[in-house]
Amino acid sequence: MLRLALAQPPEVVNLGAGVHGVHRRRDNFQLPDLWQLHLYNYSADLTLDGTTYAVAPGFVSLTPAGMPVQFDYRGRSEHLYVHFRPRPGGEPSYVPLVQDAGAAAPQLAELLRSAIEASPSGSARVVAEVWTALWRIAHLNAGPPDRTGHPAVAAAIAYIEANLARPLTVPELAREAGVSHNHLTRLFHAETGTTVIAYLRRRRLTRARHLLVSSTLSIPAIAASVGIPDLQAFNKACHRELGGSPRAVRNAMAAGGGTT
Repeated sequence: MLRLALAQPPEVVNLGAGVHGVHRRRDNFQLPDLWQLHLYNYSADLTLDGTTYAVAPGFVSLTPAGMPVQFDYRGRSEHLYVHFRPRPGGEPSYVPLVQDAGAAAPQLAELLRSAIEASPSGSARVVAEVWTALWRIAHLNAGPPDRTGHPAVAAAIAYIEANLARPLTVPELAREAGVSHNHLTRLFHAETGTTVIAYLRRRRLTRARHLLVSSTLSIPAIAASVGIPDLQAFNKACHRELGGSPRAVRNAMAAGGGTT
């Protein structure tokens, strides 16, 4: 978790829409005195300070000043970005480095595009739009770590949220959380009332529903972005969790209906 001061509006230095992955498949960045905000419209591997995250459309990342960043693209990749300096003061917000913005992604994109269209970078409108986006990102997560619940469960959930596109196993999550497989299983069920696998499945299908109804991504691309690249398995999972096939879910929402 990052400690991000948001009591005062940030100093916005640069922002825009970046297109990458066309001429080379890897980029490395390190801004010594600026934070970086990215909202992704593609799937890629993002490495922050030595830890690799699988990002997908609708994911958002915050990188503190001085932290090295590596992007490994899979083709043409577009993201919205802001380079800024937080202003110190007030109670800090606790924000993951990488998280799935879910249903909030379109609103975040609208705020950032509105900021990009305004000029210059430091104008009151630009700062207001970016400040609002940062507050919304800060509230995507429940807040300060370890105040409620067990830190191993929080660590496992954070890892799940950052890596939905990757194959995940309970032993891997337990290693990331620093506990044994069995201990994580017991802690997770006691805190959430469900199993690790059931939670992972629900989050993947929640993410899939969002992409089906609010994006134009192909169904195979959506399946891959939520870690279920086998289309037959994805179809079965959608029937079981969303009440219909991926195409039925997309068509029902487009027609103003819904699924159970």
